[in-house]
Amino acid sequence: MPVNAIEITEITTISGLKTFIRFPFKLYAGNTFWVPALCSDDLNTLRKDKNPAFEFCEAKYWLAYKDGQVVGRLAGIINRRHIEKWGQPYVRFGWIDFIDDPEVSTALLKAVEDWAQSQGLKAVHGPLGFTDLDREGMLVEGFDELSTLATSYNYPYYPDHMQAAGYVKDTDWVEYEIKIPEKPDEKISRLANTLIRRYNLRLLTFKNKKEILRYADAVFELLQEAYQHLYGVTPLTRRQVDAYIKQYFGFMSPDFVPIVVDAQDRMVAFGITLPSLSLALQKTKGQLFPFGFVHLLRALNKNDKGDLYLVAVCHDYQGKGVNSILINRMIEVFNKFGIKTVESNPELEDNHRVQAQWKYFDHRQHKRRRIYIKHLKP
Repeated sequence: MPVNAIEITEITTISGLKTFIRFPFKLYAGNTFWVPALCSDDLNTLRKDKNPAFEFCEAKYWLAYKDGQVVGRLAGIINRRHIEKWGQPYVRFGWIDFIDDPEVSTALLKAVEDWAQSQGLKAVHGPLGFTDLDREGMLVEGFDELSTLATSYNYPYYPDHMQAAGYVKDTDWVEYEIKIPEKPDEKISRLANTLIRRYNLRLLTFKNKKEILRYADAVFELLQEAYQHLYGVTPLTRRQVDAYIKQYFGFMSPDFVPIVVDAQDRMVAFGITLPSLSLALQKTKGQLFPFGFVHLLRALNKNDKGDLYLVAVCHDYQGKGVNSILINRMIEVFNKFGIKTVESNPELEDNHRVQAQWKYFDHRQHKRRRIYIKHLKP
């Protein structure tokens, strides 16, 4: 192989996957905005024998080498449920990282494009994961803002490489930083109390994680109902729901999960929030053990920043202001725990109903991330 030539290698072993997962730690070494995922979570997601999504997905993983060194990575995913639901014969790409060398990014993208064409598929889009609960979207604004547990970070040169390779915008998500008022807003409090009486609703509070787990299935049922029309969302299987409950509900803090039910104890709305884990994840360096979990526990118990992860209102109550019950409770909890600002995490740019909530707060739209697409020539 000539000196400086790019070699693309498909990864088929566990040791190769570990190299794939660790590459960003080298690429972003010293970067104060990048927040790593836990390596164990990534490994479980990418392994065919661990991730239930492989019941209807196929995946390939590639590493790019230059002069014997890893200089890029990329995952390709065929999600059959997406193709069936949306009628889009596309391959997804995700877990994309590369040095600032167009030959590297072009070679990686060509690998997934060639795979797509070999399968008779018509386009490549991403960054996306196996489901919409994986990290997705490429940062195009907000490169000097701290990332979150729910989102990926990338250098400013990434979008330039995508455009040079023939990729264009398919959709964008926007993100907001929201300042929490020092006490509950009287207008929101009155509206929340009025709606609770009008619709005979109850705001549930929990003492421990075991109580939250009783509602875990209902949370995912409502999540799939409320999110089914959003970009790229596909229905989850029973095994996927069980896996997500096992993976994420252990982190849930009872105070940070408001749930609203009706007179028949049917879930009407929920919110999942947490104190920010961004700085703690940076300290873990992707590892829970031996000491990584200590940083996470500290962040959960002492923090002035928070994250909004998932908020959903059932179809029958959408547009009736029921989300004010959740917002009012969140403000109370954030005040109680000393949280001053929260990250909204990604919202589709045309989801104006969600974004309208932030007009009641001092806020700024500080990040934007993009899904790119390239339609392939026959």
